[in-house]
Amino acid sequence: MYTKEQQVKIDKFWSEFLLETKKPADTTYLEAFHFELNEYLANELLRLVLIGQKSATASSLFAFQTEENKLPAVGDFSIITDWDGNPKCVIETVAVTTLPFKEITYDICKREGEDDTLESWREGHIKFFQAEGEELGYEFSEEMPVIFEDFKVVYK
Repeated sequence: MYTKEQQVKIDKFWSEFLLETKKPADTTYLEAFHFELNEYLANELLRLVLIGQKSATASSLFAFQTEENKLPAVGDFSIITDWDGNPKCVIETVAVTTLPFKEITYDICKREGEDDTLESWREGHIKFFQAEGEELGYEFSEEMPVIFEDFKVVYK
């Protein structure tokens, strides 16, 4: 996903995080990623994380399975980058909930900090999951399991 040059930046950022936070040198991160499937939204959601408005993210379980990625767990660290792969912060997972898309309430989704109503959250996420599903080979449905991950920024 990242070029060799971008990965070097990510590795340097991670080393700085370990040094400044006095974490053991063998501490690892789950993944480095950017939000969304386009530059504007990736950078806007990153901005919301950096100002403290966004403290959660929703992902399709099928995306994890299709890409054979490890599911997030409490205590995991991840690096969020901008669209161009520049590392901007380290987050720590504080809660993980799996539930069908249709069972997500506004009390849950408002932690993502993106929408003012459940309807707008659903609309945006249906579009995202449909586009991602086309790319990865799964089909969105109201029954689709969603991994809802709450996190806190621990380094920027």
